[in-house]
Amino acid sequence: MKEKHLRIRIEQCLALSKASNCPRRKFGALLLNPRRNVILMDGYNGGPRGGGELCGGDVCLRDTMGVPSGERTEIGCHHAEMNVICNAAASGVATEGAWLIVTGEPCIMCAKLIHHAGIARVIIVDGGYGGANGMSYLDAHGVETQKVEGPKDPRLDLAAASES
Repeated sequence: MKEKHLRIRIEQCLALSKASNCPRRKFGALLLNPRRNVILMDGYNGGPRGGGELCGGDVCLRDTMGVPSGERTEIGCHHAEMNVICNAAASGVATEGAWLIVTGEPCIMCAKLIHHAGIARVIIVDGGYGGANGMSYLDAHGVETQKVEGPKDPRLDLAAASES
């Protein structure tokens, strides 16, 4: 895929993340066919399909429970990676050999889904997800990863400012 086309897809993924209704953090994910430069499926984090209630309503349950990023991934929104893979499965879209752009490093749960879905490369918009993650799982199981510059996680800036 040409660099200019990849940059456009990254911008689209960042715009897609704005559709999330999660009060804590907004993530987007795009599944691509890299040879044809087409979007196969999209997804973002949030509540259950069909407009179901978020786990904590208007506040993030992970925040109210004090759950650090990367831990207890069963608590919280459906992740963008999970969403895009499930959307592809529900629509009969093959994921084998596809590329995934995501606006943060996948957690371990999503890394396992990515690997088992046959996704060949994960392009991470750097500066996103700041906790424990599944990057080493992806590396150990032959899924190529690539980090590209992107907007930084505002929580990291706030934490650095409070330490000063």
